[in-house]
Amino acid sequence: MKVMTASILRRRLDVEGHDACLLSQGDGGHSLQGQAIFVQDGKPCCLAYEVICNAGWRTRSARVDGFLGMRKLHYAIERRADGEWTLNGEPQRDVTGLVDVDLGFTPASNLLAIRRFDLGVGETTPAPAAYLSFPTFEMVLLEQSYRRLDETRYAYTAPMFGYEEILGVSPHGFVVDYPGLWTNVAASG
Repeated sequence: MKVMTASILRRRLDVEGHDACLLSQGDGGHSLQGQAIFVQDGKPCCLAYEVICNAGWRTRSARVDGFLGMRKLHYAIERRADGEWTLNGEPQRDVTGLVDVDLGFTPASNLLAIRRFDLGVGETTPAPAAYLSFPTFEMVLLEQSYRRLDETRYAYTAPMFGYEEILGVSPHGFVVDYPGLWTNVAASG
């Protein structure tokens, strides 16, 4: 049985758009289920997503369905027990051995590393992830790190994007303040 634990609605800051996400806990694991609707290069974009994790917040699978402009999209991501990843059944060797997936169009997937590492105040960790790039939808290695500053803030870096900011985080692990990109509109749970 699934138990819904929290939900959030965010507004995108760099373009018109929103992202709504529901965090659930079920038999042996967790899921993030949501929808991001925004403008990409002047085109409407609507992406439904779900990430399934085990009880220790290790990604098992993810899916993305929707459209960008007139292009229909469907992506199925699997992380096998041996650490191998597939995207629509194709092996993704560049991300072998990684634990977390990061979906490039939503801040929802930051919750996975935040919950899995469960850092104490003052602790830092590298958190490389299998990154589903957007809008190219390729899986690449995303080097990133988190340093917990206090109960609600993390110093976050993603050198690939030249991004280094302080993220505001809810007690459930949702990023509620992603400077320059996303901000919280409403939360429940």
